[in-house]
Amino acid sequence: MSKRSMWSFKLNTAALVLIPAAVGINYIGKMFASILKLPLWLDSIGTILAACLAGPIAGAICGAVNNIIYGFTLDPVSFIYAFASVGIGIVAGVLAYKGMFTSIPRVIVSGIIIACVSTLISTPINISLYGGQTGNIWGDGLFTICMAKGLPMWLASTLDELVVDLPDKIAAVFIAYGIYKSLPKKLTILYKNDNQVENFD
Repeated sequence: MSKRSMWSFKLNTAALVLIPAAVGINYIGKMFASILKLPLWLDSIGTILAACLAGPIAGAICGAVNNIIYGFTLDPVSFIYAFASVGIGIVAGVLAYKGMFTSIPRVIVSGIIIACVSTLISTPINISLYGGQTGNIWGDGLFTICMAKGLPMWLASTLDELVVDLPDKIAAVFIAYGIYKSLPKKLTILYKNDNQVENFD
């Protein structure tokens, strides 16, 4: 399949249903993590699922919409983190197209790659807005230790973000993988560009 097919996205009925559904999954994941006081965010599950179903453009749209809604309803700072969510959606869509969601080891590698991309985008934002911290108890604890040992702020902030992003994105990818596997093929075929998109089978 050509690259053009990978980047195509039709705003049809299936897509219009997918976007709010993905945002809803993100919200539920975030609420679940908050209620259980997990040291994770779990707010990118729907974005990754949408990217795997309909490609990187769909993932980017869902990621952006997700943060825009958060920005209006929960925290205005969420607007700026839309860049990270868009990056997650694009990378997840590309990885799915490349067949990186066809086995457990590949799913783990995909989670690591997505975590690294999220960290690269989020770290400069954390430094500019929060003095390098993430607001996560695990990450900020590591940040404090790193700063006490005299490490540069950019490195301490990167490790702060990464130590949370790694388990968070691997968990999100696995959950999205599980949801996808449980969906009927009559549904997933609606999102396949030219009926050739790489799937999880």
